[in-house]
Amino acid sequence: MAAKHSRTRIFSSPAGIVATAAVGVALAVGGTFGAVQLTSGSAQSGQATLDLTPTTAASSLTPSPPAVSPTASPSPSVSASPSAIRSQQAASRGKTRTAPPKPKPTAKKTTPAPKVLESGSCGASFYSDGQLTANGESFNPSALTAAHKTLPFNTKVRVTNPANGKSVVVRINDRGPFIDGRCLDLSRAAFATIASVDVGALTVRYEVLG
Repeated sequence: MAAKHSRTRIFSSPAGIVATAAVGVALAVGGTFGAVQLTSGSAQSGQATLDLTPTTAASSLTPSPPAVSPTASPSPSVSASPSAIRSQQAASRGKTRTAPPKPKPTAKKTTPAPKVLESGSCGASFYSDGQLTANGESFNPSALTAAHKTLPFNTKVRVTNPANGKSVVVRINDRGPFIDGRCLDLSRAAFATIASVDVGALTVRYEVLG
């Protein structure tokens, strides 16, 4: 709030009066009105008394209205999600179900039966001692091998015990036996497959396989 001052000036010339009026106009524009009072002086002719009593304009005392804050814009409305449209197609459970196709069994590969090149009957025995066979291998009594007098090495021979029907396939890797009436000398493991080793020797049926 502006302070109020009271001043009285006496001007003796018309030019001073005009200057004083200009000051009053400037004060009025700035927001303060001055009251100008011209009085005739008693001592000198033509003198005027100027009373400048600044008054505060009523408009400056009036508080300015508070600035109106911008109104908040309303929040956008949430639109409802579109309703699901059900297909007119019938449910799968209502259809007739067919059994799934059964997998076809894979055909088992069958090994063709070996061709029998020669067959017969003779006596067979076994042996369990030896260091090297005739073809240069180390003798192994646990392997399914046999000795023959003339068959080529690595020839496969199926030996069958006619008393119980048991058979074993052996590989020829040695020469023998050198006893009359016997054509095969089996390893201990091969002989035990078709008969008891306590027998020692028996008549067998043999088949040379190609």
